[in-house]
Amino acid sequence: MIDFLIYALLAGLGLAAVAGPLGCFVVWRRMAYFGDTLAHSALLGVALGVLLNIDLGIAVAAVCLIMALGLVALEQQGVLALDTLLGILSHSALAAGLVVISLLSDIRVDLMSLLFGDLLSVTASDLWVIYTGAAVAIILLTTLWKPLISITVEPDLAAVEGINVARIRTALMLITALVIAVAMKIVGVLLITALLIIPAAAARRVCATPELMAVTASLVAMASVISGLAASWYIDTPAGPSIVISAALLFCFSLSFKQKA
Repeated sequence: MIDFLIYALLAGLGLAAVAGPLGCFVVWRRMAYFGDTLAHSALLGVALGVLLNIDLGIAVAAVCLIMALGLVALEQQGVLALDTLLGILSHSALAAGLVVISLLSDIRVDLMSLLFGDLLSVTASDLWVIYTGAAVAIILLTTLWKPLISITVEPDLAAVEGINVARIRTALMLITALVIAVAMKIVGVLLITALLIIPAAAARRVCATPELMAVTASLVAMASVISGLAASWYIDTPAGPSIVISAALLFCFSLSFKQKA
């Protein structure tokens, strides 16, 4: 098998492993638009990285983390409703990224790759970044699993039990920011949110416990990666969108089951 296809498969599977459990919290807590906001901010990170001549991965991660912390601060102040804040930050970050890119007249930026991903260009060094980021995210999710479940089910009761709801919510947002920053190269800015949401939504149809749903979501995401890459190889379609379409088809199949969660 060709090396670049092996790298693409390994990268996709590494992302899928963490996208499953993290996507469950995105679905449970109705944070889909938050993921979209961070995905849009990733484009701004790329633009600033090119402008300042720094590593794009570092620039994207920094912008995503800053955006997440800024959102937490604004939400705690109660300035506006959360969905309004997300809308403002999302479109502002996307517009700012496009403006900065337009100013880079002497540098060519592949917008299609940024928006829709370039999975087949993943290198061995990219794999180290992906698996390190995924491992950190999985360790954090495992460590914070019970508090995260508690603040998701009943935040008021969790606070009474001594759980710092604001701190746990902030940690979840930062983990999401980390995964989106790592995943941008794989499925692109516009499609990463779909890979977080669709496998988790499919798993929710067939699973009765949070733990089973997290595992099933990872398996669905992995199956989406494998089938999407297969379609890309045999039909010559873009890898990132093919993966998301595969996930959407698996979700459609899950609709034949009675929802359990």
